[in-house]
Amino acid sequence: MLDKCTCEHYTALLQEELVPALGCTEPIAIAFAAARAREVLGCMPERLIVQCSGNIIKNVKGVIVPTTGNMKGIDTSAILGSIVGHSEKKLEVLTGATAEDIQLTKELVAKKICQVELIRDVSNLFIIVRAFAGEHEALVEVQDGHTHITRVEKDHVPLYEEKTASAQADSSDKPKMDLQSIFQFATEGDLEALIPTLDRQIQCNTRIAEEGLKGTYGCGVGATLVANYGNNVRTMARAMPAAGSDARMGGCVLPVVINSGSGNQGMTVSLPVITYAKELGVSQDKLYRALTLSNLTAIYIKSGIGKLSAFCGVVGAGCAAGAAVTWLRGGDYDAVCRTIINTLANTSGIVCDGAKASCAAKIASAVDAALFSGDMALSGRVFGCGEGLVAEDADATVRNIMRLGKVGMKETDIEILHMMIGQ
Repeated sequence: MLDKCTCEHYTALLQEELVPALGCTEPIAIAFAAARAREVLGCMPERLIVQCSGNIIKNVKGVIVPTTGNMKGIDTSAILGSIVGHSEKKLEVLTGATAEDIQLTKELVAKKICQVELIRDVSNLFIIVRAFAGEHEALVEVQDGHTHITRVEKDHVPLYEEKTASAQADSSDKPKMDLQSIFQFATEGDLEALIPTLDRQIQCNTRIAEEGLKGTYGCGVGATLVANYGNNVRTMARAMPAAGSDARMGGCVLPVVINSGSGNQGMTVSLPVITYAKELGVSQDKLYRALTLSNLTAIYIKSGIGKLSAFCGVVGAGCAAGAAVTWLRGGDYDAVCRTIINTLANTSGIVCDGAKASCAAKIASAVDAALFSGDMALSGRVFGCGEGLVAEDADATVRNIMRLGKVGMKETDIEILHMMIGQ
């Protein structure tokens, strides 16, 4: 039986992770930091300097900033964030942007008031926004989480600085995640406190997927799947999250409930599960439990890699969704573990080359691989220990993937960034 501490930890973790975001989370994180910098400065900045890690630059380069129609870029994100303000909205910071705000953003982008710099030797998710007006300056630093402010200054006087050592100590006190406790909590635990969070995920992510299926965003990956393969459950399990990504990467202003800091991962962990639950006619309670299993498994896989990496995050999210679908189809804990092993043995080489339209195709591929892995698992088939990155059990295999994403792909990440910025 699960201890109370683990149950409370998993509940709090899901409530913290599964939050709404408007648009791709990297440009929104910049807009959030800029909004906070404006608040600290006390007026609209005359000039901005935005310093970002390579992964932030990579994920902002090719995606439309929501509410802007078709504008892209770090400068757009920072300027619009400073105009709209309201950092308390966090990842929905650009909600409420008006046509006048967009027009002013275009004018200030043209005037080049925002300077962008790559900052090296920092964490993969790292942003500093410096805002200037007259003789005054404000600084806001965000790292390791899209709205995780670690430093605030005004006129070089520290107003806030996170104590890293104490933060690490707090995290070390938390229960360690593993697949057995995740499965047990998801299938047997008290999920009452999570129902509002899961309902929001179902509603928001379904709505943007339905919008994306109209085929008017990006390359219309979701709509193309339906047009060519029909609307059977297996196709729709791929098409729904792909369509949501089409819309989200294409600047749709509908919010998405994220997972591991990513809207694409939030849609990938949830929409295939929702699609299969509807097809199978399961109870609402069973849907909540399947979503809990999927969300926690994805968070677990990503926890050892970090928010941003050269490892494509939808691989872990698709793997988690496939595991939950296996359970919905009658699989037990061992079948769930076989699904995870089979998926990670297959698709772990997919790289992240930034947020953009083709993310939808990667989602479709990741979900397809996970569903096939579930087919194998339900037939009792699993790739064996020692075959590539497959280890003695599912948890050990996940640890190998964590190492691959965090350590093994460091140089890959650097080369991807160099190619994307033309170095």
